[in-house]
Amino acid sequence: MYWPGLSGGYLFDDYPNIVDNHGVQPHDASLPSLVEAALSSPSSEFKRPLASLSFAANYLASGLDPYWMKLTNLAIHLLNGLLVFVLARALLVTASFAPPDLPPVGAHPVRDGFSSIEEHSRTGCAPTGLKPRAGIVAALIAAGWLLLPINLTGVLYVVQRMESMANLFVLLGLIGYVAGRRRMLGLAASTPSDLREEGSKQGRLSAASGGFLLCLASVTVPTAVGILAKETAVMLPLYALLIEWAVFRFRSGAALTRREDGRDQREALFRNGEGLGNTPCCASEEPSSDPAGHLPRSSASAPSMALPRVLPEGAGKNDRRIITLFLAVLVLPMVLGLAWLLPGILQPETWATRDFTLGTRLLSEARIVVDYIVWTLLPTPHALSFYHDDFPISTGLLAPWTTLASMVFLAALVALMLWLRPRRPLAALGIALFLGCQLLTGTILPLELIYEHRNYFASFGLLLTVIPLLAAPSRRSAPCARSSEGGCPETDGGKGIAHRVRSYENGGGETSDALPFALPRYVLLAGLLLSWTALTALTAYAWGNPLRLAADLAARAPQSPRAEYELGRTYIVYSHYDPSSPFTRLAYAPLEKAAALPDASILPEQALIFMNARMHLPIKDAWWDSLIAKLTARKSTVQDESSLAALTQCVRERRCDLPEVRMMEAFTAALSHPDPDARLLAMYGDYAWNVLEDHQLGLRMTRAAVKVSPDEPAYQITLIRMLAAQGRTVEAEQALKQLATLNIGGRINGSLAELHRLPGLR
Repeated sequence: MYWPGLSGGYLFDDYPNIVDNHGVQPHDASLPSLVEAALSSPSSEFKRPLASLSFAANYLASGLDPYWMKLTNLAIHLLNGLLVFVLARALLVTASFAPPDLPPVGAHPVRDGFSSIEEHSRTGCAPTGLKPRAGIVAALIAAGWLLLPINLTGVLYVVQRMESMANLFVLLGLIGYVAGRRRMLGLAASTPSDLREEGSKQGRLSAASGGFLLCLASVTVPTAVGILAKETAVMLPLYALLIEWAVFRFRSGAALTRREDGRDQREALFRNGEGLGNTPCCASEEPSSDPAGHLPRSSASAPSMALPRVLPEGAGKNDRRIITLFLAVLVLPMVLGLAWLLPGILQPETWATRDFTLGTRLLSEARIVVDYIVWTLLPTPHALSFYHDDFPISTGLLAPWTTLASMVFLAALVALMLWLRPRRPLAALGIALFLGCQLLTGTILPLELIYEHRNYFASFGLLLTVIPLLAAPSRRSAPCARSSEGGCPETDGGKGIAHRVRSYENGGGETSDALPFALPRYVLLAGLLLSWTALTALTAYAWGNPLRLAADLAARAPQSPRAEYELGRTYIVYSHYDPSSPFTRLAYAPLEKAAALPDASILPEQALIFMNARMHLPIKDAWWDSLIAKLTARKSTVQDESSLAALTQCVRERRCDLPEVRMMEAFTAALSHPDPDARLLAMYGDYAWNVLEDHQLGLRMTRAAVKVSPDEPAYQITLIRMLAAQGRTVEAEQALKQLATLNIGGRINGSLAELHRLPGLR
């Protein structure tokens, strides 16, 4: 399904991160080259070294061929799909067995609600079973997740390997956490021999300690490694907390009780045919009960459900180790992080490069989160347009009115989540995971408003809520499940319950998830899977050709400046700068449309100027006027800086003849705003030194760039060259010593050796 898209090209942020980033294009696999690659990402101050190293590995193996880059992404996506299956299955099995907090001694197992995390059917029988067994439901969740159109960019948009790699470690961590908690609660054993092995006090303590260490390692190590791919891995402890809240509920000790003689109740349940915290199954389809509403009467052979009088020490209480774990790995880092981030976030200048403020961002994100739900479950081509810079920003609760409506919907969703928690914990967990995933990128950080790939993990939460409900068995088949040997397993002695537990641990099981209207639900589920497959295949086909993709995205988002710009830029590439090419004529319309759209960057004007300059055609004054007006009106964005860099490089390489007056006006406008970026300062210094031949201006701008970004070696290398060229050797040597402190892992050995060979330097 993804295969047609592998033959496509690079797109958007692929260029600064991979194509134009020479750091991830090493000549060899030496340690200095790999260190340089690891620290070369322009996307984040944390550099995301693991993802950058993977791009470098691709380059060493096959160069910049995007096919192999995308094939690697596909392999990661398939591996993540397998991990989604393992995690979903573990959650389904655990939620079916893990009982709630232990009841008081003598509590009625049905009347007082002590059965399992899953509800009893109204008959009072033991839970009967999810006909599509846990493994099948987990496979449906994983298949749906792999097929979701909203997850396509995690494969075909090369740079989003950062997202998929980070979530690979998130999924591994959650799988480990669930396994550790199952060991702590004694839910990992599935046979009488396993239970006897855990029956001793020493065995239980050993299992609990090992389980806690696994939990600790699972929420710390994968988080630390995943952050090296992308910062979204920092959400792993929160996801683990949500699993704890919905499924395990912070319980400690054995999940089941013990008899006075010290024997493990669970082993007795295997022999006596009693359920793990469930009432005996009725022998007939319609059980009766006494007038007092006590236990339902079944056949004479049905075992009793006598609860012991002695509870193990600590059973049913909150586990202080788990609470302490989350205080240490989640609450404390969150408080410290907010204390570090908030002062900057609350400064108005932080938002100077955005067309929204903190307040309007929060208002807008309410609508966006609701859109994400629709785009995930009921996607359309126009919704998944990749570029979302045409999204109208909310300026008030009723501007537009959908802002308030979205807030009300999200509040209702939270209320539904709380209502579902004691009834259908996995449905509640899915909602919690989806909403929790939005806390990092959809709240206070000054990021762009919308990206589809931000739902790479969040979409799993939605499927965890929806698919088990759609795949639940019919309620008509619920009263009493039968074993392969015939008869009611719960009344067939020890063989029945052992069969049921083994069935669950092998991916099946019996639960009370039965729902009415089975056929419509199954049809709806099949329809969703087919629609996701069709749209993903259709979109992947478009991604298989750069021109086809540009036209498709422009059609999906006709008011998006980026989509129109990309279409025009693609026409320029196909024209090969030939004035007689039909693609040359086609390029003007989308570029001029993009330039005129609200909130557009200067990319369209830059492309028009660049194209005509390369082909020695007249350049319209209106293009220059629009470019300079935009730079004057607001602080330069990353796209604006990239545009000026492209024009500067074109002039330096003698491929473009651009008027110096216009270029100076553009730089002056960009630098007129407070706190200019180091990249912009260095760019102006480069233009002044090499084009204007104003060495004093060039040196001054380069010094300013070094001051703003002292940890960036490129600016210091340029400064040393300028100082050496002017014969200012003492200053050059001082700068060279400062540069040497940045030579982490020998990553700039080559540059240092070259600088030492400059006249006057040693």
